[in-house]
Amino acid sequence: MTSGKTISGNIKRLRAKLGLTQDDLAKKADIKYTTLMKVESGTVNKPSVQTMAKIAKALGVSIEDLLK
Repeated sequence: MTSGKTISGNIKRLRAKLGLTQDDLAKKADIKYTTLMKVESGTVNKPSVQTMAKIAKALGVSIEDLLK
């Protein structure tokens, strides 16, 4: 099972690689900034599939890439 820390770490790493702020990514993914913040901080350990799909698409990766 993938931990929330892995997901949050992968999102942070990929977001930084693209030079995006949390606000940029939230807008690009069409999710609330607070939702992204909670996922990135690990407060939300199991984000919804819809949220994960939006974040993955905005980062140009697959959902599986966020779970590795």
